[in-house]
Amino acid sequence: MTSPFTKPVKVLLLDIEGTTTPIDFVYKILFPYARKNVKPYLAAHRSSPEVQPDIRALLEENAEDARCELDPPLLKGPAEHVPVDRVAAYVQWLMDRDRKSTPLKSLQGKLWEEGYGNGELRSQIFEDVTRAFKRWREQNKEICIYSSGSVLAQRLLFANTEAGDLTSFISGYFDTNIGAKQDPESYRRIANSLERLPDEIVFVSDVTAELDAAASAGFETLLCVRPGNPIQGPSPSHAVIHSFDEISPN
Repeated sequence: MTSPFTKPVKVLLLDIEGTTTPIDFVYKILFPYARKNVKPYLAAHRSSPEVQPDIRALLEENAEDARCELDPPLLKGPAEHVPVDRVAAYVQWLMDRDRKSTPLKSLQGKLWEEGYGNGELRSQIFEDVTRAFKRWREQNKEICIYSSGSVLAQRLLFANTEAGDLTSFISGYFDTNIGAKQDPESYRRIANSLERLPDEIVFVSDVTAELDAAASAGFETLLCVRPGNPIQGPSPSHAVIHSFDEISPN
Protein backbone atom coordinates (compact mmCIF):
# COMPACT_ATOMS: atom_id res chain seq x y z
CA MET A 1 0.00 0.00 0.00
CA THR A 2 1.05 3.58 -0.57
CA SER A 3 0.85 6.39 2.00
CA PRO A 4 2.17 9.64 0.49
CA PHE A 5 0.39 11.76 3.11
CA THR A 6 2.08 14.01 5.64
CA LYS A 7 -0.27 12.86 8.42
CA PRO A 8 -3.12 10.36 8.82
CA VAL A 9 -6.13 11.05 6.63
CA LYS A 10 -9.57 11.21 8.28
CA VAL A 11 -11.79 11.36 5.16
CA LEU A 12 -11.58 9.68 1.77
CA LEU A 13 -13.45 11.81 -0.76
CA LEU A 14 -14.02 9.79 -3.93
CA ASP A 15 -14.94 10.63 -7.48
CA ILE A 16 -17.17 8.03 -9.19
CA GLU A 17 -16.63 7.86 -12.95
CA GLY A 18 -13.24 6.28 -13.65
CA THR A 19 -12.49 5.99 -9.92
CA THR A 20 -15.03 3.71 -8.24
CA THR A 21 -16.92 2.85 -11.42
CA PRO A 22 -15.84 2.02 -15.00
CA ILE A 23 -16.28 4.89 -17.43
CA ASP A 24 -17.96 2.50 -19.86
CA PHE A 25 -20.80 1.91 -17.40
CA VAL A 26 -21.56 5.62 -17.37
CA TYR A 27 -21.21 6.27 -21.10
CA LYS A 28 -22.50 2.98 -22.50
CA ILE A 29 -25.29 2.17 -20.03
CA LEU A 30 -26.39 5.10 -17.85
CA PHE A 31 -26.25 7.88 -20.46
CA PRO A 32 -27.94 5.86 -23.23
CA TYR A 33 -30.67 4.85 -20.77
CA ALA A 34 -31.31 8.51 -19.92
CA ARG A 35 -31.25 9.54 -23.58
CA LYS A 36 -33.73 6.81 -24.57
CA ASN A 37 -36.16 7.41 -21.70
CA VAL A 38 -36.13 11.16 -21.12
CA LYS A 39 -39.08 11.95 -23.42
CA PRO A 40 -41.51 9.31 -22.05
CA TYR A 41 -40.39 10.12 -18.51
CA LEU A 42 -41.12 13.81 -18.96
CA ALA A 43 -44.46 13.04 -20.59
CA ALA A 44 -45.44 11.01 -17.52
CA HIS A 45 -43.95 13.22 -14.79
CA ARG A 46 -43.64 16.80 -16.11
CA SER A 47 -46.31 18.10 -13.71
CA SER A 48 -44.83 16.50 -10.61
CA PRO A 49 -43.41 18.87 -7.96
CA GLU A 50 -40.11 16.96 -8.12
CA VAL A 51 -39.64 17.46 -11.88
CA GLN A 52 -40.99 20.99 -12.32
CA PRO A 53 -37.93 22.67 -10.68
CA ASP A 54 -35.63 20.79 -13.09
CA ILE A 55 -37.65 21.99 -16.09
CA ARG A 56 -37.65 25.59 -14.84
CA ALA A 57 -33.87 25.48 -14.31
CA LEU A 58 -33.41 23.97 -17.77
CA LEU A 59 -35.45 26.83 -19.24
CA GLU A 60 -33.11 29.34 -17.56
CA GLU A 61 -30.02 27.51 -18.81
CA ASN A 62 -31.52 27.29 -22.29
CA ALA A 63 -32.14 31.04 -22.37
CA GLU A 64 -28.52 31.67 -21.36
CA ASP A 65 -27.27 29.29 -24.07
CA ALA A 66 -29.40 31.17 -26.62
CA ARG A 67 -28.03 34.54 -25.41
CA CYS A 68 -24.52 33.14 -25.89
CA GLU A 69 -25.48 32.10 -29.45
CA LEU A 70 -24.75 28.43 -28.80
CA ASP A 71 -27.77 27.45 -30.94
CA PRO A 72 -29.57 25.13 -28.50
CA PRO A 73 -33.03 23.68 -29.24
CA LEU A 74 -35.11 26.66 -28.06
CA LEU A 75 -37.51 26.34 -25.13
CA LYS A 76 -40.24 28.96 -24.86
CA GLY A 77 -43.16 29.46 -22.52
CA PRO A 78 -43.78 28.56 -18.87
CA ALA A 79 -42.40 25.29 -17.52
CA GLU A 80 -45.83 23.68 -17.33
CA HIS A 81 -46.54 24.32 -21.03
CA VAL A 82 -43.23 23.99 -22.89
CA PRO A 83 -43.49 20.95 -25.23
CA VAL A 84 -42.01 17.76 -23.78
CA ASP A 85 -40.23 16.91 -27.03
CA ARG A 86 -38.43 20.27 -26.95
CA VAL A 87 -37.26 19.74 -23.36
CA ALA A 88 -36.10 16.23 -24.28
CA ALA A 89 -34.25 17.61 -27.32
CA TYR A 90 -32.46 20.17 -25.12
CA VAL A 91 -31.56 17.49 -22.54
CA GLN A 92 -30.01 15.42 -25.32
CA TRP A 93 -28.21 18.51 -26.66
CA LEU A 94 -26.68 19.06 -23.21
CA MET A 95 -25.70 15.39 -22.99
CA ASP A 96 -24.01 15.59 -26.42
CA ARG A 97 -21.78 18.28 -24.90
CA ASP A 98 -21.25 16.40 -21.62
CA ARG A 99 -22.45 19.54 -19.84
CA LYS A 100 -22.14 19.36 -16.06
CA SER A 101 -25.53 21.01 -15.73
CA THR A 102 -27.14 20.76 -12.29
CA PRO A 103 -30.75 20.44 -13.57
CA LEU A 104 -29.64 17.94 -16.22
CA LYS A 105 -27.91 15.82 -13.57
CA SER A 106 -30.93 16.11 -11.30
CA LEU A 107 -33.27 14.90 -14.05
CA GLN A 108 -30.89 12.08 -15.00
CA GLY A 109 -30.91 10.90 -11.39
CA LYS A 110 -34.72 10.65 -11.44
CA LEU A 111 -34.60 8.71 -14.73
CA TRP A 112 -32.07 6.28 -13.31
CA GLU A 113 -34.12 5.89 -10.13
CA GLU A 114 -36.89 4.51 -12.30
CA GLY A 115 -34.43 2.24 -14.12
CA TYR A 116 -32.97 0.83 -10.92
CA GLY A 117 -36.45 0.42 -9.49
CA ASN A 118 -37.75 -1.63 -12.40
CA GLY A 119 -34.62 -3.76 -12.60
CA GLU A 120 -33.33 -2.42 -15.93
CA LEU A 121 -30.20 -0.98 -14.29
CA ARG A 122 -27.59 -2.55 -12.03
CA SER A 123 -24.50 -0.46 -11.28
CA GLN A 124 -20.90 -1.55 -11.72
CA ILE A 125 -17.94 -0.87 -9.44
CA PHE A 126 -14.33 -1.98 -9.59
CA GLU A 127 -13.69 -5.21 -7.66
CA ASP A 128 -11.38 -3.53 -5.12
CA VAL A 129 -13.97 -0.96 -4.01
CA THR A 130 -16.00 -3.09 -1.60
CA ARG A 131 -12.83 -4.50 -0.06
CA ALA A 132 -11.44 -1.00 0.47
CA PHE A 133 -14.71 0.32 1.94
CA LYS A 134 -14.67 -2.46 4.55
CA ARG A 135 -11.01 -1.82 5.37
CA TRP A 136 -11.46 1.93 5.72
CA ARG A 137 -14.52 1.41 7.92
CA GLU A 138 -12.43 -0.79 10.21
CA GLN A 139 -9.84 2.01 10.34
CA ASN A 140 -12.57 4.49 11.39
CA LYS A 141 -12.23 6.57 8.23
CA GLU A 142 -15.09 8.53 6.72
CA ILE A 143 -15.96 7.77 3.10
CA CYS A 144 -17.64 10.52 1.05
CA ILE A 145 -18.50 10.94 -2.62
CA TYR A 146 -18.07 14.02 -4.84
CA SER A 147 -19.40 13.66 -8.37
CA SER A 148 -20.99 15.85 -11.03
CA GLY A 149 -23.90 13.41 -10.96
CA SER A 150 -26.67 14.37 -8.55
CA VAL A 151 -26.68 13.15 -4.96
CA LEU A 152 -29.71 11.03 -5.87
CA ALA A 153 -27.78 9.41 -8.72
CA GLN A 154 -24.82 8.77 -6.43
CA ARG A 155 -26.96 7.11 -3.76
CA LEU A 156 -28.71 4.96 -6.36
CA LEU A 157 -25.43 3.82 -7.87
CA PHE A 158 -23.98 2.63 -4.56
CA ALA A 159 -27.28 1.15 -3.39
CA ASN A 160 -27.65 -1.01 -6.50
CA THR A 161 -24.18 -2.39 -7.25
CA GLU A 162 -23.46 -5.91 -8.45
CA ALA A 163 -21.71 -6.36 -5.06
CA GLY A 164 -24.79 -5.27 -3.12
CA ASP A 165 -25.85 -2.11 -1.28
CA LEU A 166 -22.75 -0.13 -0.22
CA THR A 167 -24.49 3.00 1.06
CA SER A 168 -23.95 2.00 4.70
CA PHE A 169 -20.23 2.70 4.22
CA ILE A 170 -20.76 6.23 2.88
CA SER A 171 -21.28 9.15 5.24
CA GLY A 172 -21.66 12.03 2.78
CA TYR A 173 -22.46 12.93 -0.82
CA PHE A 174 -21.62 16.11 -2.73
CA ASP A 175 -22.64 17.20 -6.24
CA THR A 176 -22.46 20.41 -8.29
CA ASN A 177 -24.74 22.16 -5.81
CA ILE A 178 -21.60 22.53 -3.67
CA GLY A 179 -19.72 23.93 -6.69
CA ALA A 180 -17.83 22.90 -9.81
CA LYS A 181 -15.25 20.13 -9.41
CA GLN A 182 -12.49 22.25 -10.94
CA ASP A 183 -13.06 25.16 -8.54
CA PRO A 184 -10.90 25.16 -5.36
CA GLU A 185 -13.72 26.89 -3.46
CA SER A 186 -15.88 23.76 -3.86
CA TYR A 187 -13.36 21.76 -1.84
CA ARG A 188 -13.19 24.41 0.86
CA ARG A 189 -16.98 24.19 1.17
CA ILE A 190 -16.77 20.40 1.43
CA ALA A 191 -14.15 20.64 4.19
CA ASN A 192 -16.33 23.13 6.07
CA SER A 193 -19.37 20.90 5.66
CA LEU A 194 -17.46 17.92 7.03
CA GLU A 195 -15.93 20.05 9.80
CA ARG A 196 -12.48 18.82 8.82
CA LEU A 197 -9.21 20.54 8.03
CA PRO A 198 -8.40 20.33 4.30
CA ASP A 199 -5.25 18.25 4.89
CA GLU A 200 -7.33 15.65 6.77
CA ILE A 201 -9.10 14.83 3.49
CA VAL A 202 -7.73 12.96 0.47
CA PHE A 203 -9.54 13.42 -2.83
CA VAL A 204 -9.25 10.53 -5.30
CA SER A 205 -10.12 11.24 -8.94
CA ASP A 206 -9.14 10.28 -12.47
CA VAL A 207 -9.02 13.94 -13.63
CA THR A 208 -5.92 16.01 -12.88
CA ALA A 209 -7.75 19.35 -13.22
CA GLU A 210 -10.05 18.31 -10.36
CA LEU A 211 -7.09 17.16 -8.29
CA ASP A 212 -5.31 20.45 -8.95
CA ALA A 213 -8.33 22.33 -7.59
CA ALA A 214 -8.48 20.10 -4.50
CA ALA A 215 -4.76 20.50 -3.89
CA SER A 216 -5.11 24.28 -4.17
CA ALA A 217 -7.65 24.06 -1.35
CA GLY A 218 -5.15 22.13 0.80
CA PHE A 219 -6.47 18.59 0.22
CA GLU A 220 -4.29 15.54 -0.17
CA THR A 221 -4.77 14.02 -3.64
CA LEU A 222 -4.41 10.75 -5.53
CA LEU A 223 -4.72 10.27 -9.29
CA CYS A 224 -6.67 7.08 -10.02
CA VAL A 225 -5.59 5.35 -13.23
CA ARG A 226 -8.08 2.66 -14.23
CA PRO A 227 -8.56 0.59 -17.41
CA GLY A 228 -10.40 2.70 -19.98
CA ASN A 229 -9.64 6.05 -18.34
CA PRO A 230 -8.44 8.90 -20.58
CA ILE A 231 -4.70 9.48 -20.32
CA GLN A 232 -4.06 12.51 -18.11
CA GLY A 233 -0.42 13.00 -19.01
CA PRO A 234 2.45 13.51 -16.56
CA SER A 235 1.23 14.61 -13.14
CA PRO A 236 4.18 14.96 -10.76
CA SER A 237 2.09 16.82 -8.17
CA HIS A 238 -0.29 13.88 -7.61
CA ALA A 239 0.66 10.38 -6.49
CA VAL A 240 -0.79 7.70 -8.80
CA ILE A 241 -2.77 4.61 -7.82
CA HIS A 242 -4.26 1.84 -9.97
CA SER A 243 -6.38 0.24 -7.24
CA PHE A 244 -7.87 1.21 -3.88
CA ASP A 245 -5.77 -1.63 -2.47
CA GLU A 246 -2.83 0.78 -2.74
CA ILE A 247 -4.37 3.43 -0.47
CA SER A 248 -3.31 3.42 3.17
CA PRO A 249 -4.85 6.51 4.81
CA ASN A 250 -2.87 5.82 8.00
